[in-house]
Amino acid sequence: MPEQDHSSRLAGHGAGPSRTRPSAWLIGVRYGIPAAMIIGGVVLALVGSSDQGIEGFAMAVGGGLSVLLLNTLYRVGVSGEAERDQEDAARAYYTEHGRWPDEAESDAGPKR
Repeated sequence: MPEQDHSSRLAGHGAGPSRTRPSAWLIGVRYGIPAAMIIGGVVLALVGSSDQGIEGFAMAVGGGLSVLLLNTLYRVGVSGEAERDQEDAARAYYTEHGRWPDEAESDAGPKR
């Protein structure tokens, strides 16, 4: 049976998800929109009348923090997908070779 190359399927296993630097546009959307909303709330608190300023501050800061939280929760959810894919690849490797990908060949038990 010919040797198969599993490096593409197991790339990055054990090293965590591969990370690339996000673009400036993505960072601007991810953090710029919530920051603009929070800054707008602070401005409303400073220039608005007492009741309107406090209400505007609460609304804008709450909205900005909500957008930031949604971005964070989305990123956590997406990172779980990569971890599941890595685990599936490791299990397929174990099924085929009888040892885990990060386990030395001498540490492995008898081959199946």
